[in-house]
Amino acid sequence: MRRIALLLGMWVAAALTAALPSRALAQAADAQAANGRTVAPMPSLAPMIKRVSPAVVSIGIRGAVREQGRNPLFDDPFFRRFFNVPPDAGARERPFQSAGSGVIIDAKQGHIITNAHVVENAREITVTLSDQRQFPAKVIGSDPRTDIAVIQIKAQSLSQIDLGDSDQLEPGDYVAAIGNPFGLQQSVSYGIVSALGRSGMNPDGFESLIQTDASINPGNSGGALVNLRGELVGINNMILSGSGGNIGIGFAIPVNMARSITDQLIKFGSVKRGQLGVTIAPVTPDVAEALALKNTGGALITQVTKDSAAARAGLRAGDIVTALNGRNVKSAAEFRNAIGLLRVGEKVEIALLRDGQARKFTAEVADPAAQANGETSDARDLPEGTQHRAFEGAQLEDAPSGGVLVRTVAPGSPAAAAGLRANDVIVAANGVRVSNGADLSSAWRASANRGGSTIVLQIRRGGETAIILLR
Repeated sequence: MRRIALLLGMWVAAALTAALPSRALAQAADAQAANGRTVAPMPSLAPMIKRVSPAVVSIGIRGAVREQGRNPLFDDPFFRRFFNVPPDAGARERPFQSAGSGVIIDAKQGHIITNAHVVENAREITVTLSDQRQFPAKVIGSDPRTDIAVIQIKAQSLSQIDLGDSDQLEPGDYVAAIGNPFGLQQSVSYGIVSALGRSGMNPDGFESLIQTDASINPGNSGGALVNLRGELVGINNMILSGSGGNIGIGFAIPVNMARSITDQLIKFGSVKRGQLGVTIAPVTPDVAEALALKNTGGALITQVTKDSAAARAGLRAGDIVTALNGRNVKSAAEFRNAIGLLRVGEKVEIALLRDGQARKFTAEVADPAAQANGETSDARDLPEGTQHRAFEGAQLEDAPSGGVLVRTVAPGSPAAAAGLRANDVIVAANGVRVSNGADLSSAWRASANRGGSTIVLQIRRGGETAIILLR
């Protein structure tokens, strides 16, 4: 065991030595030669940290938040409605102080990137540099959905950080986190990239986070995650912890995502986020099996909004998006993030699979269009035995114009939970055209015989087509 530990230590030292800048090694060798000794250079991150640290700042915040008073009557909806109580009645302001970190990305303009939650509700912002100079700062722009904000100071002799390429990161790469945890200035921690593309922390946000075991603690938010070349690869923004302290699971916003947002914040003061006008779902193994796909990559378009950018480009429900602007789309979350970073008016090339064939379309990102209304149709009842158990709670009928009409859906039923609505018309199941209830029954029975657990329905809803997954 001791021999294994020794070998492991030698391997780590060799890896660090190989990753360190040659200039740092040369300086170490010169110092040793001056002392008349010939020894192997000791690996150290110190030269890189000394060069990068002046670009990392401490941010002090003073502000106030409005919170509801302690009177329970103000929390009673009946009391508020009966007495016509204003929404802010009983609210009071509570002052607060907090601290975070930031990174200078433009020394000439004094632009500093940090987290949106660091400067939220701020009335006074003070930036402290590594040389202890202090300056007031103003918010240039903030985007809570990516947790990115840009602030600005007026100062001379600032140092800015070099931006790296977060797309080149891989799990196992060495990184260092620099910031001001718990108010301690210029603290450095070291670790590796644990994982990439983490999401789900903020359901309303756009996330593809870098996970690292480099220690990140309260106060590190907005600080720098750098590679061994001293290039900024991420903006530290949160931790996963049951105690509030570091347990080796920290997250950072990739610098490529941050760069796109900061460009818009500096130029417009806000993010003019565009949308295609589609609803998407992940291509899970059961969906891939139902649609006879070879793999589970990409994003399934389940609905296209009428008169939206996607509709004008020719996208359809049932399309499988595989790439955007030449970059592969591995998941629905990756698709959502990529579109969420585009500005209104930008064009995006979309590669997709339609009926097993590769196609390409170009869409101009725009604001979402209004949804169309539903449609009704005369129909006749389906024969017994047509319904899959996922249709429980839905009254299905043959539609005169072809397909199967969903006449009614009982609230709280499996059909309602699956997303079916009254007046939906089912026109295909698992990629097979459905003309009547018998076709629908055959489709789901064929899926069951193959051992499939999912039915992919194509429905007509108002003037649109949508995809619903029944499990």
